[in-house]
Amino acid sequence: MAYRVVWSPKAVEDVEAIAVYIARDSPSDAAAVIEKVISITNGLAQNAKRGRLIPEIEESTIIEQFAYSYRLIYRIKDETVTIAAIIHGKRLLYLTD
Repeated sequence: MAYRVVWSPKAVEDVEAIAVYIARDSPSDAAAVIEKVISITNGLAQNAKRGRLIPEIEESTIIEQFAYSYRLIYRIKDETVTIAAIIHGKRLLYLTD
């Protein structure tokens, strides 16, 4: 099954903020992290269920994959995958609809 992948406004803000933050110390590290995030999201169209269920939430439609130390969190609903947020693995997770 092929999924349609969309980004929430929050996720777009997250990835932009991550890139700016990391680039302060290392533009090449920032590029590597963003490249990994994009690579993961590109793969979701064909294999969205590849990630793991999120331990903090008991819902089978919210999944995560890791891009280095960042959690790429997404929701599967019908034929759409929505990138909900990208947060550092050490931050607490708060999801809202």
